[in-house]
Amino acid sequence: MTMACRVFGHQPTFSVHGDTMRWSCERCGQAPGAKQYRTAEEARRYAAAFNKRDTDDLGKRAPLIGLLPLRLWRRLRRE
Repeated sequence: MTMACRVFGHQPTFSVHGDTMRWSCERCGQAPGAKQYRTAEEARRYAAAFNKRDTDDLGKRAPLIGLLPLRLWRRLRRE
């Protein structure tokens, strides 16, 4: 186990192999596991949802005043 896992906890990543979703820690490779679903589509859906990080949405769900410059920059970048 790495120092980061000891301090912050494991950072699991999820992958799909057929109808089985597997996970392990991105930092150290430990804490493995697996779960089998009824369909491969269901396993893909759960893996995508569990792999989502809060940092992916930075600026989309930001407080109105505190991160207003980031919101404006994102809006200008989209247009």
